[in-house]
Amino acid sequence: MIRARITAIGTYVPEKKLTNRELENIVDTSDEWIVQRTGIQERRIAHSDEFTSDLCIAAVKDLMHRYQKEVEDVDMLIVATSTPDFPFPSVSSIVQHSLNISQTGAIDLSAACAGFVYGLHTAHSLISSGLHKKVLVIGADTLSKITDYTDRSTCILFGDGAGAVLVERDQQSESFIGFHLGSDGSGAQHVYRPGLANKVNGIELIDTEYLVQNGREVFRWVVRNVPDSIQQLLQKTNMDLDQVDWFIPHSANLRLIEPICEKLAYPIGKTLYSLVNYGNTSAATIPLALDLGIRAGKVQNGDRVLLYGFGSGLVHAGQLLELNFDQHFNRPKSL
Repeated sequence: MIRARITAIGTYVPEKKLTNRELENIVDTSDEWIVQRTGIQERRIAHSDEFTSDLCIAAVKDLMHRYQKEVEDVDMLIVATSTPDFPFPSVSSIVQHSLNISQTGAIDLSAACAGFVYGLHTAHSLISSGLHKKVLVIGADTLSKITDYTDRSTCILFGDGAGAVLVERDQQSESFIGFHLGSDGSGAQHVYRPGLANKVNGIELIDTEYLVQNGREVFRWVVRNVPDSIQQLLQKTNMDLDQVDWFIPHSANLRLIEPICEKLAYPIGKTLYSLVNYGNTSAATIPLALDLGIRAGKVQNGDRVLLYGFGSGLVHAGQLLELNFDQHFNRPKSL
């Protein structure tokens, strides 16, 4: 049996901060209003000349430094993003060239805020099939570049960031316990960025260059569907939630995470999220939250971690992992 293990993680967020107080000068809002409704205090914003590929490269370099890893022998590179530098060429190709990885496949994966989990699932499949040995999975977005800063319902939510993990073939240790995937395209009109088409599900879309979100409908769908999907994942693996050390859902909004935990009867104190200081970073929220837990000394090797992403599509994906990272050679600093 071919096993796959997550051996290293790295993350990056831009230096520039956008606080709730600063947003008070941009739109009709307040720090108290934002915190009460989202739990977000600030978010990181990419500079005008800083793009998703730059964030990806920085996250991989963090991984390489902290775990003393080389990536020249990576044989597949997967970037999950909704905000590529260009429609084409792919972000993964730009990252491949910058990191001088000469013998690798390079693909971008589009699954919105579930993208990182789908990337992990793909990496696991590629390795366990015997076709690949070393896969780099990156979740990264620069949502600030497609956010309308005159719309207070969306601009308070989004930020920029990236997280990368290395998945390697292993003869003894397996990180991947079980998964659950799903999609409900009937709700595609609730979160979108306009493109070539102007209708979805027969519904006329708003003509704008920015991200559009019906937060209320997304909230309802997530609370109605995600807890049940998590239970299905656990049934597949013959596990109970009390055997899960950490729950890491997509960090969309703390007021969305809370009812998920309530329906699951899972303690919020064992739930990790990255939204407080980074906002909703789409495909980057889950690796950012995992790495924050590692940096804080909470998450340890041997822990079982349940990841669950959900977003535009409406697409969702869960992955249950048992962590066994390589030992840290360089103590990680705070992001």
